[in-house]
Amino acid sequence: MGRLLDWRSVARMGAIFACVVLLLQFVRPKLPHGPATAEIQVPDDVKEILRASCYNCHSNELHLSWFDYPVPAYWLVVHDVREGRSRLNFSELGRLPLGQQRAALFEAISQIELDAMPLPPYRRLHPESTITSEKLAVLKNYLRAGMSNAPATMEQITAGNTQYANWIPNGGRTAEKAKPAPNGIAFIPQYKNWTPISSTDRTDNNTMRQILGNDVAVSAMAHKQINPWPDGTVFAKVAWLKQVGADGSATPGPFYQVEFMIRDRKKYAKTKGWGWARWRGTDLKPYGKDQDFANECVGCHSPLATVDYVFTMPIRRQQ
Repeated sequence: MGRLLDWRSVARMGAIFACVVLLLQFVRPKLPHGPATAEIQVPDDVKEILRASCYNCHSNELHLSWFDYPVPAYWLVVHDVREGRSRLNFSELGRLPLGQQRAALFEAISQIELDAMPLPPYRRLHPESTITSEKLAVLKNYLRAGMSNAPATMEQITAGNTQYANWIPNGGRTAEKAKPAPNGIAFIPQYKNWTPISSTDRTDNNTMRQILGNDVAVSAMAHKQINPWPDGTVFAKVAWLKQVGADGSATPGPFYQVEFMIRDRKKYAKTKGWGWARWRGTDLKPYGKDQDFANECVGCHSPLATVDYVFTMPIRRQQ
């Protein structure tokens, strides 16, 4: 009799659980989808890769698999798609200037190289979304092909060299008058005198960049305390348009922008413990319409959580 009552209790609990699961299937947040309004314009081979690997979460199109429909899987899908669209939407990217479109694609390629995109759980369930080394090469070649191959003239090289030579001694008045970034971070004129840490370049906008570190950053490097970097660390990433002469040598051209990363775990807790700011052009115009611009930086650096969100590692110096 006791066993019979136990089985009845189990059956009753099972029935209640099944009813709850069934009722939850009707709790389905809306996930709008429809045609592209301003789709990114790229060659067919590039679009085919993006459509197979990125569009499900980063476009207005939506093609769910059968296992995506049951709750709670559906809730996870809705969350991922909404977040994906908010960061990058290929169906609306065409509204932006070409330079911003190329920058978005460059950052997407960077996420792929870091193995952050497509999301690993998504790839396991959708193996067709995997971007092979051959597909990655197609994406990279597209960005490279979009840049001018014409060598810089002697006049352009001379003008670039002159501006670069005057980079530190001149421009102080402009720096002093530079307005704060939309999130309140003030411009730091002293960055020009900081220590070079590393260098890099970007193929999407043909820029060459130098990363400088303040005294706190340099001390952290000397004592091998860079993961995590200590509070007070500040990096400046300075970018110039790259000029290539007829002999293939590369030199800095016109000044493009400067960006700052400021380490303060408490003050910038909402943005991974780093403050982000960017100023464009020789007039040092703050980048971003409002403080939410920092989400672009956070999204790009998020895959680097294991190295404190810093892309470029310091160049090792000979002892």
